[in-house]
Amino acid sequence: MEKTLAELAQLVGGEYQGPAELRLRGIAPLEGAGPDEISFITQTRYGRRADQSRAGALVVAPPWRHLQRPLIITADPYLAYAKIAQVFAPPRTRWPGISNRACLGKAVTLGQEVSIAPLVCIGDQVRLGDRVTLLPGTVIGDRVSIGADTLIYPNVTILAGCRLGQRVIVHSGTVIGSDGFGFAPDGEEFVKIPQLGTVIIEDDVEIGANCTIDRGALGETRIGRGVKIDNLVQIAHNVVIGDNSIVVAQVGISGSTHIGKNVQLAGQVGLVGHIEIGDRVRIGAQSGVTHSIPAGQTVTGSPARPHPEFLRLMGVLSKLPQLYNTVKNLEKKIKVLEAAVPQESRS
Repeated sequence: MEKTLAELAQLVGGEYQGPAELRLRGIAPLEGAGPDEISFITQTRYGRRADQSRAGALVVAPPWRHLQRPLIITADPYLAYAKIAQVFAPPRTRWPGISNRACLGKAVTLGQEVSIAPLVCIGDQVRLGDRVTLLPGTVIGDRVSIGADTLIYPNVTILAGCRLGQRVIVHSGTVIGSDGFGFAPDGEEFVKIPQLGTVIIEDDVEIGANCTIDRGALGETRIGRGVKIDNLVQIAHNVVIGDNSIVVAQVGISGSTHIGKNVQLAGQVGLVGHIEIGDRVRIGAQSGVTHSIPAGQTVTGSPARPHPEFLRLMGVLSKLPQLYNTVKNLEKKIKVLEAAVPQESRS
């Protein structure tokens, strides 16, 4: 793959500085980039390294346009980097057609250019859209539907009745459609509640490695369009996650919680069940959310509270040792003063 400086600038909606026909064949970090590669500066601290870089061109924000070298100048270098990296990313390896070592059930419907690798197991009445890729060790249950251009990495399990949209990516070890954690106590033991629902994954979702998305007890668990889920995330039965939300590693979402659109859940956030998180809410790392949160708020802590309040509490918390010592000293002084005052004077 080869692109000119002008072509890349047009791709990201930026302004180029330098020879329009400069040919670039890859993208690399500042320290390792060569004369035929492009690199980028997303933070001020990296700008100081620009003069030492051998990169043929740099993607920079407007404050760095003074650099005397080929540039692409854009308001969001990080977004530009993402788009340029897609251009130079190597094509995905696909098994040519359907391996004779794969196992296909009855009444399977296959789209055009489907890629099914060895050791894939597909149940009955499965529907695979055009250009779906299933890598080794994948298990697809009965009546699963997978949309066009979806990529399933090795050792993923998608259980019966689940539906995935188009251009979905699921990384290794993830299980979609496992039973929700539903048990009813009868006084002596826990009686299992059959999990009769399904999971629906909408278009353009990416799911990291070793995640679990449980099927609905009744009805569905739904992951909205464009949602990005990091590794090691647990999503319980009947959870709904709105479009274009971000769920970072080790988040746990309890059953029947509804999450709005464009929500950000940072690492190790825990949400109790049956609450609602409004659109555009941001929840800081390791927060414990025990109540519904209105749209647009930023919360942090356990229990989660508005971020400015959390910062004030942390400011006080850091002073607790000093306050403790002050109180102890005051208690000692009070005891000395009390001992010096005659008993009859105190009465």
